[in-house]
Amino acid sequence: MTRQEEKQQLRAIVWRLEAALTPEYREKSSRAIIRRLLSMPEYQEAQTVFCFAGTDHEIDTRPILTDVLSSGKTLCVPLCTAPGVMELRQITDLRQLSPGTFGIPEPPADAPALPADAIDFAVLPCVTCNHLGHRLGHGGGYYDRFLSQYRGGTVLLCREQLIRQEIPVEPHDYPVPWVLTERGLYEDGIPAPLG
Repeated sequence: MTRQEEKQQLRAIVWRLEAALTPEYREKSSRAIIRRLLSMPEYQEAQTVFCFAGTDHEIDTRPILTDVLSSGKTLCVPLCTAPGVMELRQITDLRQLSPGTFGIPEPPADAPALPADAIDFAVLPCVTCNHLGHRLGHGGGYYDRFLSQYRGGTVLLCREQLIRQEIPVEPHDYPVPWVLTERGLYEDGIPAPLG
């Protein structure tokens, strides 16, 4: 089996697991993950934050996006501009988001673009990951391209019940230093203190 086939097989397994999660667990885990993220000193000290806009199958990031804006920080969200290509676009109000590529909430095409090196702290999604920060996305390569250029603080959000120990990786897959679940923060696979 090729790495691509392994990844597709793991995605299918995790999507089935995700579909079976109870609404109560989804809500409770999302709240705990958000609370922990907002307490991270790296988040609190950041002036410019890049964060995905969660879909129904992901962590609900609206509380993060709202906190970034209400704290006076600069907020960037992804805009898919071509297959595998996303740009970091600044928004000043969540009402600027509307369903775009794959139904993901996106900013308008005329929202200001920011370069990766302008970001102080990035919050990324995944289908699954392990505590070491090896992530499995949807296969489009959007975040791998971002991670190939970005060197700032980065955290992956994942529900603990969707964590997998074995993630198939390829040379272009970049690990993320922090993984945040409802149980806590992991730095390079080791439980880390928050604040």
